[in-house]
Amino acid sequence: MIGKLTGRVDHRSTDHVLLDVNGVGYIIYCSDRTLSALPATGQVAALYTELLVREDNLQLFGFLTLFEREWHRLLISVQGVGSKASMAILGTLGAEGIGRAIAIGDWGAVKAAPGVGPKLAQRVVNELKDKGPAIMALGGSLPAAMGDEMAEVIEPSLGAAPQPAARPNTPAPKAAAQAEALSALQNLGYAPSEAASAVATAAGETPDAPTPALIRAALRLLAPKD
Repeated sequence: MIGKLTGRVDHRSTDHVLLDVNGVGYIIYCSDRTLSALPATGQVAALYTELLVREDNLQLFGFLTLFEREWHRLLISVQGVGSKASMAILGTLGAEGIGRAIAIGDWGAVKAAPGVGPKLAQRVVNELKDKGPAIMALGGSLPAAMGDEMAEVIEPSLGAAPQPAARPNTPAPKAAAQAEALSALQNLGYAPSEAASAVATAAGETPDAPTPALIRAALRLLAPKD
């Protein structure tokens, strides 16, 4: 299993990138969001990958973070959602966006992805509403794709003059705050699904809120209404 590749961007297309890893070119299919975050041709990039095995074809799909890859794995577990649909959903909403949509039951946001109809969008939300919180809780603990230390290791082995390494456009800080708030609410005895819904709603209202503010806002949403 190929779990991660680091190399130079040799070519990019509308749905994939050709990554040169020590002279071997790997075609890696990516979402629009991931492609736009990759560095220019000739620069170093790192992608976490998922291998799709078919009788007549092998395809690699790439993600900037493990958080995004875990959402991809969860999405393709839904009947009718293949890799193409998953990439469309992640490209439209991002890892945080799909988590929020599932948590609050917003299948309309999922339907906004190209090629995803209303029935499939509803199925995604319904089937993942109890599984999504577990992935949301991982958001703060999964590392980004590549840091400066990895760049220093890979540059000499690639032979050319050093160039700035890719800095992934990672959602780690926001994901970490939401993951910590979700964990805190679950420790207070709230069910994962209701805690995730409250945290997602609070994060949607104040996207840059730190963990304490998210917890307070979520608790207000969970408080019994008079």
